[in-house]
Amino acid sequence: MAKRQSVNGSRARHENPIPNASRVGNVVMSSVIGGANPGSRELPASLDQQIANVFHHIRHDIEAAGGSVDDIVKVTFWVKDPSTQRAALNAEWVKMFPDADARPARHTLTLPPDSRAQVQADFTAVIT
Repeated sequence: MAKRQSVNGSRARHENPIPNASRVGNVVMSSVIGGANPGSRELPASLDQQIANVFHHIRHDIEAAGGSVDDIVKVTFWVKDPSTQRAALNAEWVKMFPDADARPARHTLTLPPDSRAQVQADFTAVIT
């Protein structure tokens, strides 16, 4: 059985003792990915910037695990209001996954009303 490896790349983002992602064999699962500015815990006020940061962190984490965004099979997002925020999410989604015939699965859920964040995500990947 393959040993589990913590994945942090150039920077760990979490205050708690958890890695950005974990890899066992060719499977990678991320921890929660927030919209903080890279290299800090500062959360921008803008939804667009938080979403751009989430996608930046997704790319960083999968590459730190030895893969690429082409290895991602599913992304789950949590947003404050899916009905009004989906367009901003879709804009970055299409930038990262431009081929409509080769996009990962996606699920979008609602964040609790008291959340500071406007968007969070996690992903699952199989590195080929």
